Amino acid sequence: MEQQGQPEKKEKKSLALNVVSNKQHKGFGAGTIDLSQVSCVIIDAGVAYIDDGAMHAKSKVERGIKFSPNREDTPNGRQCWIVWVAVERGENGTNYAGATACEMWIDTEARRGWKILADHVNKLDHAIKRRYNLGELGAEEKAAFRKLLIEHNEEWWTNSSDELKQALEA
Repeated sequence: MEQQGQPEKKEKKSLALNVVSNKQHKGFGAGTIDLSQVSCVIIDAGVAYIDDGAMHAKSKVERGIKFSPNREDTPNGRQCWIVWVAVERGENGTNYAGATACEMWIDTEARRGWKILADHVNKLDHAIKRRYNLGELGAEEKAAFRKLLIEHNEEWWTNSSDELKQALEA
């Protein structure tokens, strides 16, 4: 009930994607790309962790960083990776159906970074299309990513393709 002289308060809808859920994405952009089964993993200094902020370039390592497409703008950076991971339910149960790695360099102190946005978008698309592209990862990064996938859900790992498991062998 409205009080006299005060306008009715409208509920604000936020423009946010729920990138890890059992619900399908609805709203703005629905039907163009289904991000509801995609998650983001950051690999930094040999440690892999889930950080879905990367979907909007707001992961822990990306916050406050000004990115440039010129690698020479980040001479003192450290190599980090975003791995886009698609999950699907198949005949044998839920599995890691696609995974693609994207390189970036971060100089936290200088608040500068390097990444190629088009590469990140294309590799996200490849993960959504159930492809694996992990060949650029080094042995340490592969081991960290493999460990994270197994620890996150061992059953999903078991149900995943041999192609993924071979891609992550050291």
